[in-house]
Amino acid sequence: MLHTLYICYLSLDEPLVQSQVLPYLRELAAGGVKTKLLTFEKDLKQKSGDQLAATQKALASSGITWSFLPYHKRPSMPATLYDVLAGALRIARMVRREGVEVLHARAHIPMAMILIARRFVNCQTVFDLRGLIAEEYVDAGIWQEGSIPFKVIKWIERAGLRQADQIIVLTKRVREWLIRGDPKLADKITVIPCCVDRSRFAADTHRADRFQLVYAGSVIGLYLVEEMARFFLALKRLRSDAMFRVLTYGSRDSVAAVLQRVGVAVEDFEIVAVAPEDIPRNLSQAHLGISFRKPTFSQIAASPTKIAEYLAAGIPVVSNAGTGDVDELLETERVGLTVHSFDDETLAHAARQTLALADDPATEALCRNVAAKHFDLHEIGGRRYCEVYERIAVNRVPWPRT
Repeated sequence: MLHTLYICYLSLDEPLVQSQVLPYLRELAAGGVKTKLLTFEKDLKQKSGDQLAATQKALASSGITWSFLPYHKRPSMPATLYDVLAGALRIARMVRREGVEVLHARAHIPMAMILIARRFVNCQTVFDLRGLIAEEYVDAGIWQEGSIPFKVIKWIERAGLRQADQIIVLTKRVREWLIRGDPKLADKITVIPCCVDRSRFAADTHRADRFQLVYAGSVIGLYLVEEMARFFLALKRLRSDAMFRVLTYGSRDSVAAVLQRVGVAVEDFEIVAVAPEDIPRNLSQAHLGISFRKPTFSQIAASPTKIAEYLAAGIPVVSNAGTGDVDELLETERVGLTVHSFDDETLAHAARQTLALADDPATEALCRNVAAKHFDLHEIGGRRYCEVYERIAVNRVPWPRT
């Protein structure tokens, strides 16, 4: 039995960890991998020892041994460097004392910890590349290309790709791009998109009386709230009972301000904070899902969880071109529409096409079948994760390696 330590530079209670980390780790544990999880917790002082112990016990019941370190936020670069060094020290200790054989990095900062720890301990490594982070931060206007943070993250990325025994990416497009840069990576890259547990999405849906366009997820960074609002207005002209429902933990006031500025009436939208466990119930009321993202280079690596959730809920999708493998999925499986520009004529055409799709009685079953084919947590996500570890077990070589 392989013994892995999964390192995640997020807090356990963050929605992304609940929806995309823990389900995969449960699949690994169920597949026979001895699984440990290291997270970096915000606001640790607000959590009692009893609360933390109860959480550890709950995770242990599903085969996951959880440990944690405090997350430091400010000043940004020194705080992150401190966390990287603390994480590397904890990782090295766990390898030596607890027999960890595989170190699994979720994205770049955990990979930096592993690169340091591997100078002192011998372990196989999985680099779970969750996106082209440096380019994405530039695209979002947070960093400048060529800045020190940009260069550091790109160095970590190159070193991680070179030293990793296995690499996981979210899309076929980024896999192809990586292989063009280094053909030697081909044999160790596995594509695993963001998957969902379809059992959480009930088959007996109760669609709302009003036609609902729904958006679920973050509203900051690369998401195009104004363009989504303009698509809704095109939809509203064709369907007078339509409303736009936004499910997000982001700033409701800022989203409302954008919607109203574009011309969406107050009575025609709703913005609500929805916990991850309540997403399926909310999507079961909707008729059409939307996801417009800024179509930058970094998005070749993106696999929005919301796309899988929409389809699992039986609703078609309207997306703009340039996001990961979504274009190919929607075009080949006919469960939605890809928008190639945001002019009024294009949005009006997209609204007509997607309304027809949403009104087709066969669409719901088709969407669910496509979700099963491409995004099932057990058959796609869990199985491929286990296959990555099977390859590690087969290809394991004695240390030191030359």
